[in-house]
Order: sequence, then C-alpha cells, then structure tokens
Amino acid sequence: MAAARRKRDILVVDDEPSITGSVDRICGCESLSVDKADSAEAGFGLLDSAVYRLILCDIRMAGADGFAFLLHAAKTRVATPVVMITGYATVHNAVRSMFSGAIDFIAKPFTADELLAVVRRGLRYDELRRQAAEGAANCAPYPRRCRRLGHVSWAVMEKEGTALVGVCDPFLKTLGGVAGVALGPAGGELVQGGRGAEFRSQDGLLHGMMSPLSGRIVETNAAAEPAALAKDPYGKGWLYRIMPSDPGPELEQLVISGADSL
Repeated sequence: MAAARRKRDILVVDDEPSITGSVDRICGCESLSVDKADSAEAGFGLLDSAVYRLILCDIRMAGADGFAFLLHAAKTRVATPVVMITGYATVHNAVRSMFSGAIDFIAKPFTADELLAVVRRGLRYDELRRQAAEGAANCAPYPRRCRRLGHVSWAVMEKEGTALVGVCDPFLKTLGGVAGVALGPAGGELVQGGRGAEFRSQDGLLHGMMSPLSGRIVETNAAAEPAALAKDPYGKGWLYRIMPSDPGPELEQLVISGADSL
C-alpha cells in the first residue's frame, strides 16, 4: 500500500533563495507550512510526496520553466491552485499564465502585504474548488456570451462594438468580503492583463483585478459598490463599458464561460 502523502499549506518553486525565504518567513508568520523547491523538477518531486493547498511558482527558471510546471500539474491532475510569480512582469506573461491554468499572477519584488493578499485569495480559492467538487459551490453562474480571464475578470461584447467588463464572482468570494472598490475614470485606458480595478477586502488588504481586455473606458458603473457586486456581479455589478482596442486576438486569450469549472 502506498504511503499517504503529507498535507502541507504552500509549495513555493523559485530558483532565487531570497524569494523562497521571503515566502517562508511571511507565510510562517501566518502559521502556514511552506515547502521550498529551487527548480520545477524539484517541485515535481515534492508534488509526489505531499498535497498542497496552494502553489507559488516562478516563470523564469533554469531548466523547466513555470509554464512547464503548469503543464505537468495539469497532466498529473494536480488540482492545487497555482499562482505565478516573476520578475518579468509583462502583460503577455500574465495573460498566458491565466490561460494556461494559473489562478493569479504576482510580480516580484513584492511587499509582504502583496504576498499575503494573493496567498489568502489562493487559499480561499482552494476552499471554493473543494466545495465545487463536493457539489456545494455557491458562486453565481457565468452568463452566456461571457469570456473570462481565468476566474478573475470577464467581458461581454455588445452589439454596438463596445464591451462590458466586470469581476468574476469566484474572485470576489476569495476576498472574504469587499470593503471598497476603486475604478479608473471614463476616458482612461485598460490593458489586457494589467490592473483594471482595485478592491479592498475586510482585512484591509488591497487586491488588483486584471483586465480581460484592452480599450478606452467609455463609462464607469457608479452602482458598482460592494452590495451590488455581491448580489449581481454579472448584471448590475458590471464595472466598465469600454471601446476595445483590438478585441479579436484578445478574445482568443480568454476562456469561454462554461468551458471548465473551479
């Protein structure tokens, strides 16, 4: 009989000791157990011996990179949510990470609060995923015609050529309660994979929402307040109406709603 795998909180895969050490110290202060791997290959080995609630993985590493790690996790049916961390914080990497199965993206160097924000979201996401597997998920269903950047943000094209942009309910659920919302002004620009809005959770941490599309903000929804977001994130809780810059190629980088689940 195979030995039962250990249960651990976080696996961090990064070839920079300063990063793995920082994650260990910061998460340790939250009483979270952390295992460290200095390569994707070493991370593969740890996945064979332990079950994790969250994985933090660098993109640029010697040998197999972070995208190879994501592919390995998918092939071996590792359900643990993965957050990509990298010093190469390009929009392309952010979007590719989400399309490849990561649940979030954090650029280094990061502050303790930035790391805690993404870790807390990731751990709550794991709880949502487990609830969904047990048939007890309580996230609002995605509307038809919705395209989404992971489970973070969504876009729906309108007949006039404009698009509505909003935040996904699973992202809201991982915040543990929204205390405030900060949106960009009409006339401003959104960039696909860039920060489109900022949410303050009840614990005081700030959480950036990546935009699903690039374009000029035509209208900001004045009604997009915490109560409306919690009640109707895909209806009255939409965030922006935008004029997309180049929707064709960007829509191809988004997941069609219903194509997968938590």
